[in-house]
Amino acid sequence: MKREAVALAGTVALAVSGAVATSLTGSSDSDASSPQHTSGHHARAHGAVLRVVLRNAEGHWAGRVWMRQRGHSVVVHARLRSLSPGFHGFHVHTTGLCDPHAPDGPFTSAGGHLAAPRTTHGGHEGDLPSVLANDEGRGRLGFVTSRFSLSDLRDDDGSAVMLHKGRDNFANIPDRYRSSDSSSPGADDMTKKTGDAGDRYACGVIPAAS
Repeated sequence: MKREAVALAGTVALAVSGAVATSLTGSSDSDASSPQHTSGHHARAHGAVLRVVLRNAEGHWAGRVWMRQRGHSVVVHARLRSLSPGFHGFHVHTTGLCDPHAPDGPFTSAGGHLAAPRTTHGGHEGDLPSVLANDEGRGRLGFVTSRFSLSDLRDDDGSAVMLHKGRDNFANIPDRYRSSDSSSPGADDMTKKTGDAGDRYACGVIPAAS
């Protein structure tokens, strides 16, 4: 088995064979669109694997994420669909509430990124590698992270997996650029919070531990 790995500040992105991906997800690509995967925004713990269903604001199935605790790290695999081609921001948010009718916009009920105090985007615990969708609107992603544990995600108010409409710049804005909203060069306050990934496209609840 060949495996390519790139270290990204506590996260390792993996390029793995289909057999390895199936060992985590327990399904093939064709399984993702089958009727058995049409439950709501919630996650289910299946053995040692946490399975999270993502839906968009219209309630349509947008993908599934699998998470498995392995020692001090979490192995994550995602299969997404119905996306616009290109990169999409992908994060864990603080609250397990995916309300498509939230007053401040779809899924804003999930709060901001999972993050320790005084950290900026790119360094948040909930900042994940971006999803790259192909011309058919499908994307797959696999990585290992030590930034959080499954128990962290299943705290008193749970958490949410969020897929954004736009690409994530990880607040990597060189000082030669200056925002019209900031007197300082480089990333402004909004970029430091969100990475400018745009509106929230799809959301999946990770519920509190029972």
